Amino acid sequence: MRPTFADLKPAPPDAILGLAEAFRADPRTDKISLASGVYVGESGETPVLDSVAEAERRILAAQTTKLYKPIAGDPAYTHAVRELLFGAGHPALAEGRVETLHAPGGTGALRVAADLVRRLRPASTVWLSSPTWPNHPQVFDAAGLATRTYPYLDGTGGRLDFEAMLGALATAAPGDVVVLHACCHNPTGIDPTPEQWEDIAALVDVRGLLPLLDFAYQGFGDGLPEDAVGLMTMARSGRELLVASSFSKNFALYAERVGALSIVAATRPEAHALLSHAKVAVRANYSNPPAHGGEIVASILLDPALRAQWEDEVTAMRERINGNRARFVEGLEGAGAPIDPAPLLRQRGMFSLLGLTTEQVARLRTEFGVYLVGRGRVNVAGLTSRNVGPACAAIAAVLAG
Repeated sequence: MRPTFADLKPAPPDAILGLAEAFRADPRTDKISLASGVYVGESGETPVLDSVAEAERRILAAQTTKLYKPIAGDPAYTHAVRELLFGAGHPALAEGRVETLHAPGGTGALRVAADLVRRLRPASTVWLSSPTWPNHPQVFDAAGLATRTYPYLDGTGGRLDFEAMLGALATAAPGDVVVLHACCHNPTGIDPTPEQWEDIAALVDVRGLLPLLDFAYQGFGDGLPEDAVGLMTMARSGRELLVASSFSKNFALYAERVGALSIVAATRPEAHALLSHAKVAVRANYSNPPAHGGEIVASILLDPALRAQWEDEVTAMRERINGNRARFVEGLEGAGAPIDPAPLLRQRGMFSLLGLTTEQVARLRTEFGVYLVGRGRVNVAGLTSRNVGPACAAIAAVLAG
């Protein structure tokens, strides 16, 4: 019989992007999307940063070719990324223990990391926090890697259950991969303290685990260097690790798909060898990275004036997010929502997790036109003076039953 796709059933929609499609199709004029993880200004639009616009102007004025970039990306970009992540004077950079390649977004960096692990350590299990970003398990499953979860939230849903987290990871086998959110944990907004990062690093050493840090929100927590405390802790003492970073958020370059995978090895030769295997994975996947986004990031990071302007813009976005979080809590309290404000105010980054049921999230969408993800993940960066009141009132109504 001739093969056919006639009986093929549609795949389920993506947990986040599918909601965005449903939101666009919703005809209600008062609908509110707090689902997608994008920064939104007070106007309700995601802006192009002034530093980005100026960098693009310069790039286009000087551009003479559309030639392929190297498999690992432009060296100017990878150099700038390493220094942003680790700081220019970090010993791992001076020792040549870090290699970086340009990937299409943070998701692309994670997939290259997954393919690298599958190529070199196929028996490894990948440990993910519960909850985590919904695309994490899909990325590692697609690469053919087994996944398990470790607990992250305590019974209240408002604090890190650190003892349970360490207890689960203590059962991981040597060579297993543990995925850690470097800052602004998605979806909870709850991060380990500096002291807890030390304990995680110690456990990683004892168990012989490979840390993979997902660093998607640098600068949106407490500041560019402050948000790297977990990375700085993990990168000490010749430890091996992988870092998947993204510039979608802190450069607002969502459409450009610009990210990076940084490989930290125990020695310079090991780093070079690992990069060679990562390049094999890239060649079989997308072959070469897209140029424009990386050129923007490199132009800004390597120009002192543009970098200063960009850092001011990151600060402004972070301060607006923090202000929105406080405004969100005030709105919930004003609407009479039966919710403890303290955990929400402690959270960092774009997200707050309300711990709603599936039914409550569905009711918010169907009755009130308020779109949230999963267990009630709220993108506080998407709140504006126009929508914060209705969103809080709808959440309070759903929580009241």
